[in-house]
Amino acid sequence: MHWDDVLNDPTLRNLPYKIELNRWGQIVMTPHRPLRSELQSLLQDELGRRLSGGRAAPEYAIQTTAGVRAADVIWRSDGRWSDIRRLGGGAAQIAPEICIEVLSDGNSEGQMLEQRALYFEAGALEVWLCDESGRLRFFLPEGESPRSRLTPDFPRQVQL
Repeated sequence: MHWDDVLNDPTLRNLPYKIELNRWGQIVMTPHRPLRSELQSLLQDELGRRLSGGRAAPEYAIQTTAGVRAADVIWRSDGRWSDIRRLGGGAAQIAPEICIEVLSDGNSEGQMLEQRALYFEAGALEVWLCDESGRLRFFLPEGESPRSRLTPDFPRQVQL
């Protein structure tokens, strides 16, 4: 299966799941809980307040070498948006500058290591992980960082 097939399949619309494709074209679905959605909203709002010249958005489809992944929250500059639009496709062919994953009980450290590597390989400058208590970890291509380079004053924890 290809991402365009997922986008055009009426049976997959309005499912209460995050949908991604793995490297073999198989659909991977993750159920959403209200806490996850609340954290996504907080992160998106906070990014929008702290960064200008771009936009924060939820559930962003990104083409990776291991299939299409949907970052829970992203921030992309206006210039990156121009590149994403120019490259076209049903999923972004280049990752936004910041990709954030909101963790749930089912996420393993190994999964998140792979996810970070895929986003960086696709062009992300930073990948953040947010746990269910709102604590953030910031990653740059060279490893974990005490803060974001793009928005160094971003809090290390968001409060619900």
